Amino acid sequence: MTEYRNAHRTTWAIIAGGFVLVAVGVITIRNLGGENDALAQQPQVAAKGVAPQGNSAPQIKTVAVVNREPITRDELGREAARRFGEEVLESVINKHLIAEECRKRGIQITQTEIDAEIEASAKKFGLSVDRWLGLLKDERNVSPAQYRSDIVWPTMALRRLAADRLEVTQEEFSKAWQTEFGPKVKCRMISVSDRALAEELRAKAAADPDIFADMAKDFSEDPNSAAARGLIPPIRMNMGTPEVESLVFALKDGEVSQVLFIAGQYLIFKCESHLPPTEVDPVKQPEIQNRMVEAIREQKLRSSAGDVYEELQEKAQVEKIWSDPAKRQQNPNIVATLNGQQIMLDELQEECITRHGIDVLEGEINRRLLQQALKSQNLDVTEQDLNDEISRAADSYGFLKEDGSPDYEAWLEEVTKEQSVTVEVYVRDAVWPTVALKKLVSDKVKVTEEDVQKGFEANYGERVQVLAIVLDNQRRAQEVWDMARKNPSEQFFGELARQYSIEPVSKNNDGQVPPIRRNGGQPKLEEEAFRLQPGELSSIVNIGRQSLILKAMGRTKPTITDVNDVRDELVKDIHEKKIRLEMAKQFDTLKEEAQIDNFLANTTQMGKKLEAAARQQPTR
Repeated sequence: MTEYRNAHRTTWAIIAGGFVLVAVGVITIRNLGGENDALAQQPQVAAKGVAPQGNSAPQIKTVAVVNREPITRDELGREAARRFGEEVLESVINKHLIAEECRKRGIQITQTEIDAEIEASAKKFGLSVDRWLGLLKDERNVSPAQYRSDIVWPTMALRRLAADRLEVTQEEFSKAWQTEFGPKVKCRMISVSDRALAEELRAKAAADPDIFADMAKDFSEDPNSAAARGLIPPIRMNMGTPEVESLVFALKDGEVSQVLFIAGQYLIFKCESHLPPTEVDPVKQPEIQNRMVEAIREQKLRSSAGDVYEELQEKAQVEKIWSDPAKRQQNPNIVATLNGQQIMLDELQEECITRHGIDVLEGEINRRLLQQALKSQNLDVTEQDLNDEISRAADSYGFLKEDGSPDYEAWLEEVTKEQSVTVEVYVRDAVWPTVALKKLVSDKVKVTEEDVQKGFEANYGERVQVLAIVLDNQRRAQEVWDMARKNPSEQFFGELARQYSIEPVSKNNDGQVPPIRRNGGQPKLEEEAFRLQPGELSSIVNIGRQSLILKAMGRTKPTITDVNDVRDELVKDIHEKKIRLEMAKQFDTLKEEAQIDNFLANTTQMGKKLEAAARQQPTR
């Protein structure tokens, strides 16, 4: 669960990166995001006009147990609302708004109707309901509960509210029929952004229509039609661009149109032929008509439902108490009012749990583990500890005042904006866990003289400049090495790198890669590189599944030769790096040894100690 704020690195940097001792970002024990389908909401319009809600199963009061210590649903609700209350409240208000209007009009949507709607949606894609819901969860991160309450129910409700606007007129049906089965024009098109060029091309094409296809291929700026020598799908009536339709339907076969300016492009059309209407089997006409009417209704629904919703919003009187700290303090159990009706905190918390409960609970479990570990060692995280860690982060990321001191406020503004969180959430989810882990491991970390010397060599010592070829096949590596040995020139080695290296930096730079430093984490590579003399070819160095071939170019000259000139900086950075490695180990140990029952995710772990004890119990 440890998250480091490192820049993205190339394959080469991972292979040959040095022992760079920089302060990394704060550790976080949360993964904010995702949806929770453990509490499936079944939206229904309640008799008193409250927002649609209701659970398919009884609520779990204890959502997790960590080393026999419970985490309650109330605790989870508070933390979920702390992180997601603002965004979720908008959805809650919207559902209340729609529900209230449904109540006024006597509209009710039953669970059976919702199930039928979901089944119909799945059927459209040839899927079972389970597969459809699973697809939404996997690809859109929309849980079944959220799908029912936030998508299906509002859509059905708005459809009912807009029912009087969804009647299909004879004129609308006739236009749709003409679009699908009426006459069409087979055309070629040239599209350019320069008017003078368009007029020139049009004049040439009008004089010799047979060259239109070649000109479309050579000059048209629309790549799809240009690749087909200007040929586009047949143009139908009522497709939404009446200027184009009027123009092409008036053309005779083989005739070239005038230049038409549409959406920033100058268009020229050549009529290839007029296609007659499609004949429809009379037996199939009723089925086709029903399908087309339904399609028109769906199109009208998109605009009509949106219109209804906008009208409801314009008329609504909404006060968001949750967004105002002063109002929230005065009304701790109310998050908003809608047309004078109160929306309560517990509803917002439940909605946050429905959407984000599993992920927030994972963070709360991790927090509880750290709290237990601190308590067992009589340790505590103070306000000063948190402020010091924030200042350290500001310093490490270069947020400094003119006098060189950490710019605490500027860092908080930047990091909370970047992560889209409040200062409270940032401190609770990132700073506090970092401080807690540091306190747990601080007495285990010491910086030795050997550490300082290695750090100095890595950051300030000489480096070997090399050309490199990285391959993922031992046989190919042997072949390339043999070619490099027979032709020892740097130019030829660069050509080999460009042709055979699988690593982007060396491949795109004729073998040139960042210089290799000592103590970079790849001792075999470093040993081989520092053994080489300028111009010398290395042996094949195997690292994991990759094989490397080096050609030495020379060595860099260090600019700092006395370790004492940078000792304080090195000690500081080495200590930070070592303590973070120890923090990660400590957290992994806490997690592995813990007994955790997560009732939302329906998971359980006994913990290593209990597992070991269970294995030692004699069997009868």
